[in-house]
Amino acid sequence: MPDWPGIGSAATRRARSSLRAALELLLPAACAVCERLLDASDSGIACARCWTRARALPHPRCERCGHPLSGACRWCDSLPPFVRAVRSAYWIPGGTAGAIVHALKYGGWPAVAVEMGERMARLAWPSDVVRERTALVPVPLARIRERERGYNQSTHLARALAQSWTLPVWSSCIERARDTTSQTRLTPLDRRRNVSGAFRLTATCPRGLRGAHVVLVDDVVTTGATLSECAATLFAGGARVISIVTFGRATAPGDPIQL
Repeated sequence: MPDWPGIGSAATRRARSSLRAALELLLPAACAVCERLLDASDSGIACARCWTRARALPHPRCERCGHPLSGACRWCDSLPPFVRAVRSAYWIPGGTAGAIVHALKYGGWPAVAVEMGERMARLAWPSDVVRERTALVPVPLARIRERERGYNQSTHLARALAQSWTLPVWSSCIERARDTTSQTRLTPLDRRRNVSGAFRLTATCPRGLRGAHVVLVDDVVTTGATLSECAATLFAGGARVISIVTFGRATAPGDPIQL
């Protein structure tokens, strides 16, 4: 085919533009969460209506564990002493935050982690956490679940946070030592038993872990059993202190949930 400078490239650009317009007409973009058509003002794959309906954790919040206060804090008692601070963005269930997590984990929409991570990055932290945090460590997914899903949602959230916080992601720092049953239907005591000894450091864990302040990343915290076990693994491996950040936090009786 002859090379006619300028003509081929311009024709290609026009063809691509026409194809894009045709695709948008025939297959308009829909929200990954509610499946309604995205507005022109929507910048992500989840629409503004879904984000507006997600219920943020209200203030005041405990300085350490980030749990909304309605009297004395009951959440800190469940945290190991080497956990410095915990933060979460939204209540789950309630509102649309649960549906957003579902789109990430089960809907095949890992790209929504970018929008989730942007909102997690806005959470306020104690100044020492901001000053000291060294790396982000995603909670590892069970091998069979990662094969089925094709990715670890916590790793996608950690990578999104890393863009805002300018931190490395140590995705191969800890791993599952054994597979566990789903935590969904277990009691708090059974959850702790289920994950006891379920994690270990990897052979490729960065040497920088020793003496570091690292931040564990997960999609949702319920009782904190899994995250506490991961934190204990990191602490035993040499981390000086651990903080935790999640997108969602499970509600419990007595929590000040704003309707």
